[in-house]
Amino acid sequence: MYVRIEDLYFGYTKNTHVLHNVSFAMQEGEIVAILGSSGSGKSTLLRLLSGLEMPSKGRIEVNEETLCSANTFVECEKRHVGMVFQDYALFPHMDVIKNIAFGLKHLSKDAKKGRVQAMLKLINMEEKSHAFPHELSGGQQQRIALARALAPSPDILLLDEPFSNLDEDLKTKIRHELRSIMKKTAMTAIFVTHDYDDALDIADRICYLEDGRIVHEEVIKRS
Repeated sequence: MYVRIEDLYFGYTKNTHVLHNVSFAMQEGEIVAILGSSGSGKSTLLRLLSGLEMPSKGRIEVNEETLCSANTFVECEKRHVGMVFQDYALFPHMDVIKNIAFGLKHLSKDAKKGRVQAMLKLINMEEKSHAFPHELSGGQQQRIALARALAPSPDILLLDEPFSNLDEDLKTKIRHELRSIMKKTAMTAIFVTHDYDDALDIADRICYLEDGRIVHEEVIKRS
């Protein structure tokens, strides 16, 4: 398995657990939705995967690398993890090109330029390459945030309620775009949502999280 999460526990205080014995595995290129209501532990799970929090117990492995266990903890900045946030978190003083290039400091100038152009083509935003975030629609900002997360070729992509700031009409369009882009790049992704339609339109599999526990899994059958 490409991703393994085993017996994961976490609590913000010593005697209270937000997550209880969370375990699941993923194939490379699979998209898994974590579906649950507010307070169920969805965002906490993403924080553990990204390295922003340390579990009190459990193990996380991605692409044959142990990110955390009883004896191991890889720091956030050393994990090959991409993140897309609710509010997109674009840099307002940077244009689209500079936003996408932000995580590519390790590349040469020519390699960086090529990677940014490839990302712009992937999300069909070449004509907006010099626009600033305030000049873009919500859907366009989301695509730029996705391109920025994908540009460094992360091992796994994490999305935190990616449609919460979009209206219903735009949600439907963007959901299909998002799945298409992730499948084109064969990206392994976990996204959290409280909306079943979000999960149904994008995921290959849904894990239902209630009170910090995975209580059910559903495989989405597509024609």
